[in-house]
Amino acid sequence: MNTKVKLKEVYEVKQQYKAFYTGGTIVWKPDAQQFLCLNNGTISIVSVDNLHEPVALGEQETDGEIAEDVIYTFAVSNTGNSIVSGHRSGLLKLWDGEKHTVQKMWKTVHQGPISRLVFSPTDSVIASGGSDSTIRLWDPTEQVCLGTLRGAEGLINVIVFHPNADSKIVVAVGDDTKIRAWDYESRKQIKTFEGHFSRVTGVSFSEDRTHLVSAGRDKILILWNFESQQAVKTIPVYETLESVVVLPAGLRVGGIKLKKGKVYAACGGEEGLIKVWEMTGAKIIFKQSNSLVAKAAEEGGLAITHLFYSEPHGRMAVVSADHNILVHDCENFDYVHQLSGFSDEILDLILFGKRDQHIAMATNSSDFKVYDVSTMNCRLVKGHTDIVLSLCANDRYLLSSSKDNSIRLWSFTEEPFTISCVAIGLKHTNTVGCVTLSRQGGNFCASVSQDRCLKTWKIPKKFTTEEDGELPRLQCSLTALAHEKDINCVTISPNDRLIATASQDKTAKLWDASDLSVVGVFRGHTRGIWAVRFSPVDQILLTNAADCTIKLWSLEDMTCLKTLEGHDSSVLRVEFLTNGMQLLSAGADGLVKLWSIKTSDCVQTLDKHDNRVWALCVTRDESVFYSGGSDSQLIQWQDVTESKRQQELDQRKDTLLQEQELSNLLSERKLLKALRLSLNLDRPLSTLKIVNEVIRTKEQGLEDTVRKLSNDHKERLLRHAIEWNTNSKNCRPAQLALNVLLQETLAGRFQVSELNKHLEASLPYTERHFKRLTEYVKDLKFVEYSLRCMQPHAARMD
Repeated sequence: MNTKVKLKEVYEVKQQYKAFYTGGTIVWKPDAQQFLCLNNGTISIVSVDNLHEPVALGEQETDGEIAEDVIYTFAVSNTGNSIVSGHRSGLLKLWDGEKHTVQKMWKTVHQGPISRLVFSPTDSVIASGGSDSTIRLWDPTEQVCLGTLRGAEGLINVIVFHPNADSKIVVAVGDDTKIRAWDYESRKQIKTFEGHFSRVTGVSFSEDRTHLVSAGRDKILILWNFESQQAVKTIPVYETLESVVVLPAGLRVGGIKLKKGKVYAACGGEEGLIKVWEMTGAKIIFKQSNSLVAKAAEEGGLAITHLFYSEPHGRMAVVSADHNILVHDCENFDYVHQLSGFSDEILDLILFGKRDQHIAMATNSSDFKVYDVSTMNCRLVKGHTDIVLSLCANDRYLLSSSKDNSIRLWSFTEEPFTISCVAIGLKHTNTVGCVTLSRQGGNFCASVSQDRCLKTWKIPKKFTTEEDGELPRLQCSLTALAHEKDINCVTISPNDRLIATASQDKTAKLWDASDLSVVGVFRGHTRGIWAVRFSPVDQILLTNAADCTIKLWSLEDMTCLKTLEGHDSSVLRVEFLTNGMQLLSAGADGLVKLWSIKTSDCVQTLDKHDNRVWALCVTRDESVFYSGGSDSQLIQWQDVTESKRQQELDQRKDTLLQEQELSNLLSERKLLKALRLSLNLDRPLSTLKIVNEVIRTKEQGLEDTVRKLSNDHKERLLRHAIEWNTNSKNCRPAQLALNVLLQETLAGRFQVSELNKHLEASLPYTERHFKRLTEYVKDLKFVEYSLRCMQPHAARMD
């Protein structure tokens, strides 16, 4: 049995999960299978079931620079087959919803940016609202302006077409408090609804199309009679509202069936809750009790920004101010899908589950996120009241720490996945920066805080809820004042006997887990230490610090065994690989490095992050690891060492076979066939010998052979000819090849990249060869002239 451990050499990106929604316009497609989200000036199309490959429309960022013609807003047709986008340049672009290609584009005449776009019920008209207080109507087929609607004030925030396509009415709202309606055929304002005292944020028509419901930041809902323009009911809701949707009769919401003949409106605002009102009776018939949207931090702030209803599926979607998308089943109001559009700064990552099928992520939020790695569907986990900083997990529990000075213990089940908080620890007096669970049995955990204390906590076998309904409290077993400055990291040894801590005071300390007595102190770093890790197999401790180094220490005598240098900035995280023989390190410069401990060499540098990499987590079989950082990217890396080795072996075998075949062809004098094979092997010298032999033997068919070559082979021949052309001995075959290839280019049969560059490289040598040949011709003509002059004298001598 072969027990030799194979070292890893090559990791490649398997999946790269970036932000797909950074705020602004968002649309739920009519089939309820996709969301279209505004993402830093582009449109991202994401599936509600799978986030692996979102589609992007629009100009992408290049090297961190935002594209010039960014998208400000967009709209989706009622059939879902077309998308129209408004750009900084003032262009409107019509996209094919399936192929994601631009079909048409035209220039608008808005004086300033376009703020809103909407399709009419029949998709035959597009309305655009701008910062110039006008609404313009467009025929997407002919790209002509059908008319301009004036009368609104300020930026156009809301545009809604009347659901009855025959009515030709469009409703819009500007920055003022009035709702206006126009007949867009006559382009005349026909109705004005006055009743709000602050900005109107949402407008929705009733199912019978005779009433209108509006919501605003003045904390009121108004039911309007559309024909008489009168307010039928004004309802104070005591919260700033951002969105309102009228629900159809017969729908069951939270177990309550909506009755016919009445108007029901769902609204969302600063409280972060969906509420359903019966508008005529001014009654709340449903109030959400399981919201994952945090209440706005201040009065009038944002919590829920958008609200959608999908009639075919009976589902409702909520978009929160922190860019989360939550899809509910209306009947029981359970969560069906949870998507996170923007993770901000990723602070920690941990894989858990028997098959590492879940990954937990701590970001700049009081909630942490749990993803299913197969679909990347997200689940928000609420509990902490301030930013979650650290995560740790074993087969039974997940442990988290936060800026709210607490740690929380979570129990989870895998199929179906559920997670709930079972206990809380509240003994720290400052931010808890890091937590860890014991390795053997998980019967205790440890935490470190900015109060400079190290604490261990006992985890009981069973948890019982307190009489007042509060969570059970974790019992703090031991406490030690561990360091002189903030403590950044804590970890427990594989046998649970030792605990190691790392601090900003430039030291790491080793503690006896039974009584928290100091076993040893590790000094040597010149700046604060970010993290500490025990080797999985050896008596070795690893530290990484802001002095750009990684150090390995002996646990027997506390001496430094090795220092790894290679990062140009702070080393923020390190993990062991390959039975403790290799390391993965992450730096503040966005680089992830793979190290060999034996040779102290950096085997590979992975450069995909744009900012600090705070988090690394590795699967149990070490075939995959994840990295996350300040650039909001979660990157999945795949070990491809074996496949690369096999690929190199296969390539070497193919090369040997082709070389043997080339040798056979040359020995059989099959020069033109050998030329093609030599180009395939990319051998300039062999190709030169073949062309010289063709010239010497005056074999016919060289031009025809070159014409039949593929574009790649022609480009290789061009590179070879330019290389030969640098030597005067090889100028004839070089010029012959260049002549044939230039004829192919002029005939359009050879498309060469960077033609100017190739010509510039060959032109000076060609001019030199031409000048030398010209001198040879002059000398030859002089010799001929001399011979002619000598012939009469030679005849007289005879």
